[in-house]
Amino acid sequence: MNVVYKPKGRALEYAPFACNLYMGCTHGCTYCYAPGCVRRTTEDWHMEASARVNVIELFKKDAEWLSNNLPDDDKRRVLFCFLSDPYQPLESRLHITRRCLEVAKEHGIRVDVLTKGTFARVSKDFQLMHEAGVHLGVTLSFTTDKTRKEWEPNASPVSDRFKILKEAHDLGIFTWVSMEPVIDPTEALGVIDKAHGYVDFWKVGKLNHNKEVEDAVDWHRFYLDVRAKLKYYKANFYIKKDLRAFARAKSFSKKKLKSQPCGVTGRAHK
Repeated sequence: MNVVYKPKGRALEYAPFACNLYMGCTHGCTYCYAPGCVRRTTEDWHMEASARVNVIELFKKDAEWLSNNLPDDDKRRVLFCFLSDPYQPLESRLHITRRCLEVAKEHGIRVDVLTKGTFARVSKDFQLMHEAGVHLGVTLSFTTDKTRKEWEPNASPVSDRFKILKEAHDLGIFTWVSMEPVIDPTEALGVIDKAHGYVDFWKVGKLNHNKEVEDAVDWHRFYLDVRAKLKYYKANFYIKKDLRAFARAKSFSKKKLKSQPCGVTGRAHK
C-alpha cells in the first residue's frame, strides 16, 4: 500500500491500519513522541504542518485495494492519524481529512479519527462522519486548561473536546477517548466523571519517557482507580499494556518497562 500501513509494536494497541495525512503538528504537545519517530527535532516538528504529497490520490488507491482485497466481514479500521493531528489548523484550508473521509465512505473503508482539534474545525465533518460510520476519538486527560496549557499549549481547550464528544454522540457518531498520556491521575479520573455519559469507548495509558513526572505517580493506585471507575459506569474500555504492567503493587517500585514510543500489543482488559 502507499500511505496506509500496518503499525508495529505498541501502536498495534491503537489500530491495525493507520494513515498519516499530515506531517508536522502545530499543537506543540510537550510529550509528543512523533519527532523521534521521524528523526526531526521537536522544534522543527511543531513549527508547521504540511499535507503529505498526493496523499488524497494515494489514499484512494489504498482504499480501492482494501475494498477489493479485504472480506466484507473484516472489521479492521484505519486510524487518522498516529504522527500528526488530522484536524490541524491547516485542515480548515486544505480539507485533506475531509476529502479522505469522503474516499473512505465511497469505498466502505472503516475509519477511526483521533484529534485534539477545535470544535469548529471537527464539527464541520460530523455529518460526513455519521454517514461514513467513523469512530471519532478525542485525546483527553485533563479537566482544566491550566494543566492542559502546560502540556498541550496550542491544542484545543478542554471545553471544546468535551463539546465534540457530546454533540457527536448526540448525532449518533461512535465516540471514544484516548486518555493518554495520563499526567495527573485526579484530572484523568475527573474526565471520566464528566464525560462517561457520552463516550462509547475508553483507551487508557500512562505517561512515558518523562521519568521525573512518571516517578511521582503511583501507577498501581491509578490502575486500580481508573479500572474501578470505568466499571462503575459500566463503560467499555481498554487499558493499555504499559499501565496494566502496574496491576500488581510491586510493579510501581520494581517493574521497568521497555521504551517503544513508535509503535506491544495487549489483550483488552476490562
